[in-house]
Amino acid sequence: MGGGIAQVFGLAGARVALADVSAEIARDNYHRLIAESKEFVAEGLFPEGATETLETNLWPAVSLAEAVSQADFIEEAVPEILSVKQDTLRQISGAARPDAIIGSNTSTISIGDMAGAVANPGRFLGIHFSNPSPFIPGVEIIPHAGTDESVVARARQVIHEAGKSTAQVKDVTGFVLNRLQYALFHEATQLVEDGTATADDIDTLVRTTFGFRLPFFGPFAIADMAGLDVYEFCYRSLQTDFPDRFATPRVLAELVAAGKLGTKTGAGFLDVPAERIPELIAYRNKAYVLMQKLLDELGPAPLK
Repeated sequence: MGGGIAQVFGLAGARVALADVSAEIARDNYHRLIAESKEFVAEGLFPEGATETLETNLWPAVSLAEAVSQADFIEEAVPEILSVKQDTLRQISGAARPDAIIGSNTSTISIGDMAGAVANPGRFLGIHFSNPSPFIPGVEIIPHAGTDESVVARARQVIHEAGKSTAQVKDVTGFVLNRLQYALFHEATQLVEDGTATADDIDTLVRTTFGFRLPFFGPFAIADMAGLDVYEFCYRSLQTDFPDRFATPRVLAELVAAGKLGTKTGAGFLDVPAERIPELIAYRNKAYVLMQKLLDELGPAPLK
C-alpha cells in the first residue's frame, strides 16, 4: 500500500521520500516501484513518461527521520497492529516539522487510539486509500475528535490534487468503507452456509445485478430510484423469515411516512429535483450500456 500511495503522489508532481525498516529495503522498494511503473506504462495503465516522473520524484531515504524531517505531508502505511503503528507514529512526530500533516492508512484501527502517540495530535487523521491505490479513486478521510478542521481541509486538498476523491467519515470501528464491505460479505457467507447458493453464483449475481450499478450510484441513489416505498415493502417481506437481520431502518420508515418516496416524488434521501429525472434516467441507461461494453471488451476475470 505504501508504495502505491507513493506512486499516486509522485505522479501528481510531489517529491516523495520512501522510508522502511532499513535503508536497504527502502532502496529495494524504490527500484520495485520503478520496475512496476515500466510494466504499467507498457500495459497502458500509466501514461507515457510516468516512469521518468517517478524516477525524478521518488527517492529512498536512509531513515524514517530523514524521510519526514522536511515533509509537508506524511502517510503511515505500516501493518495493522496498534503497537506497531503507535511506535511508528512516535518516531514520525518526533522527527517531523510540528506543522506537518500526519495521516494513517489504517483500515479499521481507531484514529483516536493512535492519536496519543502523535506530538501535536491536531495535525493527525486517518487517510485510508484502497488497494491498488494508483487505480482506486476513493480515499476515506477520518479525523479524530481532536483533529483541527484546517488540517482536514488541507489533507483533502492534497488528496484532490493527486487526482483522488475523498469522503469524510467519523472515527468509529471499521469507519464506513469496511463496515459496508464486511456487511455484504457476512450476508454472502450466510447464504453459502445455509445452502441457498454457491459462492460462484453469489459472485455472479452481485457482479451482474446490484453491483453492476455501484460504479455510478451509491445505495441511497439506487434506493431513491427504486422507490423508498418499494424498499419498505421488501423489508417487510424479508422480516417474515429474518425479523432481526432485516428490521426496517428507522430513517427509511420516516421518509415513507412523510411521503418522500425518492425520485418519483422529488424527495427522498438525495432529493433529486423532478425536472432532472429524465436526465438522470438517460445517464443511468447510457452508463449501464457502456459498462457492459467495457466488460465485454475485457472478457471474464481469470478466476477459473
